Amino acid sequence: MPQHIVASLLDRAPEMSGAEMASSLVPPRQFATASLEGYRPDPDFPSQAEAVAKVRAFADVLRGGGGGGGRGLFGRRRAPEAKPGIYLDGGFGVGKTHLLAALWHLAPGRKYFGTFIEYTALVGALGYANAVELLRGASLVAIDEFELDDPGDTMMMTRLLAELAGGGTRIAATSNTPPNALGEGRFAAVDFLREIQALADRFDIVRIDGLDYRRREVEGHAAAVGADELESALAAQPGSVTLDDFDALLGHLGRVHPSRYVRMVEGLTAVGLRGVHTLVDQADALRFVAFVDRLYDEQVRVVATGTRLDEVFGDEMMSGGYRKKYLRAISRLIALTS
Repeated sequence: MPQHIVASLLDRAPEMSGAEMASSLVPPRQFATASLEGYRPDPDFPSQAEAVAKVRAFADVLRGGGGGGGRGLFGRRRAPEAKPGIYLDGGFGVGKTHLLAALWHLAPGRKYFGTFIEYTALVGALGYANAVELLRGASLVAIDEFELDDPGDTMMMTRLLAELAGGGTRIAATSNTPPNALGEGRFAAVDFLREIQALADRFDIVRIDGLDYRRREVEGHAAAVGADELESALAAQPGSVTLDDFDALLGHLGRVHPSRYVRMVEGLTAVGLRGVHTLVDQADALRFVAFVDRLYDEQVRVVATGTRLDEVFGDEMMSGGYRKKYLRAISRLIALTS
């Protein structure tokens, strides 16, 4: 077996202070060096180059240049005052997260980058007032995959962003459009503006057309191994790995706050799951989605036996209100097991 094995994820029940949670709100590993120069617009879709220009302009305002209203020298009218928020709206794989991370890297001072789920988990762990106090005064709060399927969470996040924007913090967000979902939710701007209501006029909507640059099909299958192959498959993985029964992991995820999942997978190269089966409990399913997001951010490989992981969410779940979350998780599981 590989060196530095972490025998079980169940041994990892990290405690995190508010400051530690905030320090984890940075772009995931694959976007640690994202830049606007590193984004390659598709010439067949001019909106991609336009999006780069708009993000660059937003970054310039963040850094103290441009964006003022009124009249300038000799009475000439200046450019309209820049809005305090920017929303990148487009399909899966057009580079929204890359652009959001590039903007974060350009922002000065204290700044935060996280998924919608990470911010709601932060509020859940610290309480609303403490979360506001923690984030207050940041130059930028970047929210990847803003989710609209839970009215309570959406209202809470809208209130949080309104307070932060009122204090001068700039907001940047992307949509939670699912991967290759047959056009479903292809562009989410109308839904986004409706749900954030009072905040809507503070966002500049930037639409990004294009094709998924990975050309990954959600209809693909997650790889699975036989029960007698699991340990040898994990032994072939470099670095630190874990091995757990699927049901035991689900139980553990229920005892660890989702805001701490990032520490559960820290330093791992692979996780082994034994006895995967179709989920029947919605709470288990949503916690597993949050866990998969952290695995994907850290690019931790998954080796599993039992039901293929792209079939872990049953038909009833896939036809319910959290369909978009599950589709995203399936796409990520296919990638992590390939």
